[in-house]
Amino acid sequence: MTKRTSAKYKIDRRMGENIWGRAKSPVNRREYGPGQHGQRRKGKLSDFGLQLRAKQKLKGYYGDLTEKQFRRIFSDAERLKGDTGELLIGLLERRLDAVVYRAKFVPTVFAARQFVNHGHVTVNGKRVNIPSYRVKEGDVIEVREKSKQLAVVLEAAQLPERDVPDYLEVDHSKMTASFVRTPGLADVPYPVQMEPNLVIEFYAQN
Repeated sequence: MTKRTSAKYKIDRRMGENIWGRAKSPVNRREYGPGQHGQRRKGKLSDFGLQLRAKQKLKGYYGDLTEKQFRRIFSDAERLKGDTGELLIGLLERRLDAVVYRAKFVPTVFAARQFVNHGHVTVNGKRVNIPSYRVKEGDVIEVREKSKQLAVVLEAAQLPERDVPDYLEVDHSKMTASFVRTPGLADVPYPVQMEPNLVIEFYAQN
């Protein structure tokens, strides 16, 4: 088990929100932060605090990306024409591990990263083992034949707590997903409110 996988519930508690919408999240039982001082940390956040939290929440949601990874994606969004916040969300959703998670091939975004890393996924028939690989519209993502009966795959398809968004076309009988279009913020089924505008403000000032 990776350090990040074991820390995923800490992310929920640090944010005080069930950011993946999971039934087992500790936030469902106690809404204060982890650690012995967690219950005392409910002060009003400054503008910087709100911006930092928005960034940590978005970064944490996609498997607790490193600052370097997240900053690079943000820089790519800044260079493109259009609304940087919407573009940032679109680039995050185009990560191969995010697509594997959205398609419900695995139960968590952490499992998706490991699943891709271990070579269980193909894109347009070619094996890809880089979680940050950026899929394009029209790409077909498939679970490799020998991986379709893995317990993690069978478990994920039965999960009631999330639906496949309409920017993916998924066939669970064949374990394939087509990336139909790049989504905007309103298209992505986040269980909690994400605020990419605050992330932009954070990077503008820091």
